[in-house]
Amino acid sequence: MPSTLTENSSVSPVSSASGKNHKAVAYQKDMTELVEQYLPLVKSHVSKIRPFFPETTTTEELYSLGLKGLITAINQFQPDKNATLGSYASLRIRGTMLDELRRLDPMSRGARTKAKKLSRTIETLEGRLARPPEEEEVRKELGLSSAEYSRLLEEVQPIIIFSLDSAGVSSNEGDAVTGLEEIVSDATEQNSRDICENHELIDLLRERITQLPEDSRKILTMYYYEDMRLKEIAKVFNRSEGRISQILTHTVLTLQTYFQSISIKP
Repeated sequence: MPSTLTENSSVSPVSSASGKNHKAVAYQKDMTELVEQYLPLVKSHVSKIRPFFPETTTTEELYSLGLKGLITAINQFQPDKNATLGSYASLRIRGTMLDELRRLDPMSRGARTKAKKLSRTIETLEGRLARPPEEEEVRKELGLSSAEYSRLLEEVQPIIIFSLDSAGVSSNEGDAVTGLEEIVSDATEQNSRDICENHELIDLLRERITQLPEDSRKILTMYYYEDMRLKEIAKVFNRSEGRISQILTHTVLTLQTYFQSISIKP
């Protein structure tokens, strides 16, 4: 009997190490397969955000950031808290690159000041009109010509378009469950309601999206949900890429302003 115990005790560490090694290999295999499966998400986000980075930032650096976000998403994904790995990975990939963009801070102080003034103007008009204000109404309120307002939207675009990801809806535990981008993408479905405990907030945002002009709503969905580039959307609407960019910037700003106003209410 003693010899049997000695035998088992001498084999146990080897068996244990073998088991751990097997798990490590299996984990590495799963990780590799998942990274390969969701790698197109990285490519898509890099191509869309690339124009907003300084020329000194290489595309390879952006791919590296995106891959970092993807691996983080795979490691931290929780099926009970997140809708799908794809949607969670998309937010993480985009968020990682946005963090780097904020760190580099390519926007001038003047542009940020203008963006804040534009947001306050939209908030004032929303309170007065009880609906999302149209571009023409905002332009007149600011006392700008059509050309001046177009230049303003172009100047604040990098700040506005990617600000959807900065606005997250949190659970009772304080963990970010979903971003405003996901609410936009699921505006006509129930997914966003299911993955967020604050159902009332989700419903208010979905209702606000349905109040947007048809073209604005379609462009918003194409860009954030169907993952289309501005150039591709421009072809669908037979408009210039610049014009599509202006519509998208204005639409996102009205949503962001509304989101912030209802989020801070007790």
